[in-house]
Amino acid sequence: MNEQKPNVDELLAKAKEPARKAPAWHAFYRGKVGLGVKCAITGYDDFAIWYTPGVAQPCREIAEAPERVFEYTNKGNMVAVVSDGTRVLGLGDIGPHAALPVMEGKGLLFKYLGGVDAFPVTLATKDPEEIIQAVKWIAPAFGGINLEDFASPKCFYILDRLREELDIPVWHDDQQGTAAITLAGVLNALKVVGKDPKRATYSVIGSGAANIAFVRVALTYGIPAGNIMMVDSKGILNPQREDLEKDKDHNPYKWDYANRTNKERRTGGIAESLVGTDVCVAASKPGPGTIKPEWIKRMAKDAIVLACANPVPEIWPWEAKEAGARIIGTGRSDFPNQINNSIGFPAIFRGTLDVFAKTITDEMAIAAAEAIAKTAEDKGLRDDYIVPSMMDLDVFVNEAVAVGLKAIEQGVARRALSAAELRKQAETMIKRARAEVEILQKAGHVPPPPKV
Repeated sequence: MNEQKPNVDELLAKAKEPARKAPAWHAFYRGKVGLGVKCAITGYDDFAIWYTPGVAQPCREIAEAPERVFEYTNKGNMVAVVSDGTRVLGLGDIGPHAALPVMEGKGLLFKYLGGVDAFPVTLATKDPEEIIQAVKWIAPAFGGINLEDFASPKCFYILDRLREELDIPVWHDDQQGTAAITLAGVLNALKVVGKDPKRATYSVIGSGAANIAFVRVALTYGIPAGNIMMVDSKGILNPQREDLEKDKDHNPYKWDYANRTNKERRTGGIAESLVGTDVCVAASKPGPGTIKPEWIKRMAKDAIVLACANPVPEIWPWEAKEAGARIIGTGRSDFPNQINNSIGFPAIFRGTLDVFAKTITDEMAIAAAEAIAKTAEDKGLRDDYIVPSMMDLDVFVNEAVAVGLKAIEQGVARRALSAAELRKQAETMIKRARAEVEILQKAGHVPPPPKV
């Protein structure tokens, strides 16, 4: 990869451009998603069927056979995007009102990329028990729950409880979604450099929701725990860390990994964790300078660096390249190898909903990761192409099929479809969603955004 060192001022100016345009565009449309009609209306007599008195008959049949709710309503394609606004993007605790544009944006991606109807639900409480109860109260109307931007560590507790207590899939995209796309990037990068993922060593920088889930999914995939080192703001996780032991009741996840990972029992910080490792996965403090070039120089030959902090990665790609890293990925679209969970969650839910699954297992997330990786591999892997982009539209269908089949295999699906049926369903739903947008734009019902 012959990457030219870009002008940093130009890069930062480009990075600020979306924020400059966003207020005017959001105000122009007064948001990004809304409810649409999906049934035919041929005349006013139809309302007697869609509403009273005709609607009473489907209601009776659902009361007698609750599973028919998936047949007679949109429950099977409706996801609630739920947040309390305590950890929104890089903005922190900004509250439920300020979080709403993000949740609407999530709904837009769900619909356009996965054909999934997603409705934002922001809650005016930060209490985990109240959040759990609120989600349980609204669950009958939805086929799935997407938890979004909850602060760590309560996000783990909320997810675990809801997964146990609801019979619809509950998913925290900052956990499983990020883990799926990150695992896909790691697997393909290691293919490019010719290393075995179960023999490689990993430095995982940052111990929040994203990386804790990545490590959990990586362990489920079969990567040995001892080959992984995790680093938080105070250093490498290890059993000698008294602060982690004292906090284990509040954050048991970090204490668990402190004991299970890091077979060498290294101490120190980011610099020490990178010595001799094959892969660096970072989801921590935005850079530049969080990871220094001289630390990258101490990694193994053909090192892989996925620096995923936004809006600025922990180290600039050209700095990592000059320091000896062979493959570099970031969370940004203006560099090669964007590690972005938008490639994952719309299709993962598409496949989940198409089989009316009761949950989303880590194995389903791994199936999605493998489908993402194979889609890129089929197009030809190289140093600057290890994962598909959102423009590689076939990746969403491939993921949906893989996830649906895994749900059936694991016995968490309410209905069984063949691979061909899953593919047809996913293609139909995704194409329809995109066609609706195109038709509305061509007809002028959705005007072009204002020039700013």
